[in-house]
Amino acid sequence: MANPKIEQFKKVLQLDPKDETLWFGLGKAYMSDENWEEAIAALEQCIQVKPHYSAAYFALAQSLQQKQEFEKCRSICIEGITVAKRNGDLLVIKNLEELKTSLPSH
Repeated sequence: MANPKIEQFKKVLQLDPKDETLWFGLGKAYMSDENWEEAIAALEQCIQVKPHYSAAYFALAQSLQQKQEFEKCRSICIEGITVAKRNGDLLVIKNLEELKTSLPSH
């Protein structure tokens, strides 16, 4: 059965495809359903719309980790840490660094 939250986000995104909070919400809704492929696509779109949205990097990195795309996850962590440092988002920096450290080595 389709997640009603996801359908709602999709509907509103048709009206405003440049709203990063909607893309983030859609990505998080897909994460709740463990639909990593769609979560990754929505979160990548979120970052494309607003490249300085540090929380989206963390959610994207988590989704990539779940799909076992470790190399891409590692590079998103590094990119996200840079963005979060620029924003002063200490919790996001901490979360991304912990996630990056937990990844299997090359």
